[in-house]
Amino acid sequence: MQYDHILIRYGEMALKGKNIKQFIIRLQENIQQKVKEFPNVKVKRTQGRMFVLLNGHDPEPIMDKLQKVFGIHSLSLAIKVENDLEKIKEAALYALNNTEDVHKFKVTVKRINKDFPVRAMEMNQILGGHLLKNTKDILVDVHHPDLAIKVEIRLEATYITSNVVPGLGGLPVGTSGKSLLLLSGGIDSPVAGYLSMKRGVQLEAIHFHSPPFTSERAKQKVLDLTKQLTKYGKSIKVHIVPFTKLQQEIFREMPDDYAMTIMRRMMFRISERVCENESILSLATGENLGQVASQTMDSMHTINEVTNYPIIRPLVTMDKQEVIHISQEIGTYETSILPYEDCCTIFVPKSPKTKPKRGKVNYYESTYDFSASIEEAIKGIETIKVNDQKEVEDSFTDLF
Repeated sequence: MQYDHILIRYGEMALKGKNIKQFIIRLQENIQQKVKEFPNVKVKRTQGRMFVLLNGHDPEPIMDKLQKVFGIHSLSLAIKVENDLEKIKEAALYALNNTEDVHKFKVTVKRINKDFPVRAMEMNQILGGHLLKNTKDILVDVHHPDLAIKVEIRLEATYITSNVVPGLGGLPVGTSGKSLLLLSGGIDSPVAGYLSMKRGVQLEAIHFHSPPFTSERAKQKVLDLTKQLTKYGKSIKVHIVPFTKLQQEIFREMPDDYAMTIMRRMMFRISERVCENESILSLATGENLGQVASQTMDSMHTINEVTNYPIIRPLVTMDKQEVIHISQEIGTYETSILPYEDCCTIFVPKSPKTKPKRGKVNYYESTYDFSASIEEAIKGIETIKVNDQKEVEDSFTDLF
């Protein structure tokens, strides 16, 4: 006998009422995608439950991948047996004997199949007695057990589980539409991407690249961060925008204290065009209220003027230490702190305006025609598709 299934439990998804089916189907698709490298591992659904069939595979690497799938509240290794009392007793004993450091246990039986001849309360007593009889120095403790053995007697079979491993929660990636993440290469924007995916968002990313002021290593840094994010979702397209000419024009022609604001407005204009081309309905940024000059309320108000797209800002209320903690947890921190500068850090004004006015920005922009450089940047976009299996699937120039 051995663990042959992994039981998947839903969390927030269970509150979706009549819409829950589409969330469950997407979760099943996402799980199947994550375990596709393991031959014969299958994902199946029964009423109110989802199972991964191991078919002889070592469960540890599969459990590790499932812990990175949004939409899973918790998971447990499970043994599937026939609805037969003796086989259920054997499986419960296996679960107890194959867990270390257990001194106190309890058994909880859920009898979904009402045709099973033994009621749940009686099953608790029968299984508890069987485990006590066949082990030494282990006691029953229903209030503070070291191990809770759960038995679900369902229509098709009985499933026995023990340890509960927490999942990431949230919603399955792909259930909340697509968003274009402005990915700079710093600490904040990858965390914003991760938290957006936790709400079911499917990501594409856009990065503004200014060679020779930004190096190829800075570009590779962004691709590496994207690859880390794909571990929690699907493959991600990264749109690399050649931004040098437009950025130089902005800082040459515009007042120094307004240049950063105008640059951000240009980024949003270009991002909106990518959204239109890719059928994306929102933008996502790593902006944090009050952290830098472009992230004051006044700056956000002025920069937002150029787009009607919703802007998701998952970090807006967090302090820096909270963001750093999440980046360390998800594995992006060490890459984010590599000393390869992005375009937002190489052209920093001495005194950027913290309360820019829309009227002034519109006036300054009206004094110079940026349209040709914007179109040139858009036509030169390189799109790279990144997934968690290999770094780059393909690279091509977008046709706008």
